[in-house]
Amino acid sequence: MITAPTTLSFGFWTAQAPLGLLLLGFTVLIAAMFLFLLVIQQATVLVETRRAAKELTAQRALADQAEASRFTALGERLDQELRRLEAQAATRQDTLVQRLDGLEQSLRTHVDQASNSLAAFIGELDDRVDESRREGLCSAARLRSQSPSAGRCSN
Repeated sequence: MITAPTTLSFGFWTAQAPLGLLLLGFTVLIAAMFLFLLVIQQATVLVETRRAAKELTAQRALADQAEASRFTALGERLDQELRRLEAQAATRQDTLVQRLDGLEQSLRTHVDQASNSLAAFIGELDDRVDESRREGLCSAARLRSQSPSAGRCSN
């Protein structure tokens, strides 16, 4: 039945051919065309995927470079800030040392003055005690002797 000849009309001419084989041939031709289109579409998708992967790789490399430059900039900024803080700390330490030196000098001056004042006061008290003692001895000697010449005590 597939090979039975039939009359076929193509509009301008007529031909005799086996209808089953003709239909089978058209089916194979259409299947081959679909298969060809499928292969072309898959190839196009594959090429497009590779192009997108290359672009993605390039974008990733750019992002990595940008991130690396940001880290470098951040590191430089932190180094600058650290140097600034170290300089500021050194300046403050120098100022503090100068103030402490000034306070120490002032304290030494006040201690020396207080020491001198105390030494003078003790010396004055010592002189008064010596004078009181001499006057006490002179009074005691006068009382014992009751003589007019004993009224004079030598200093």
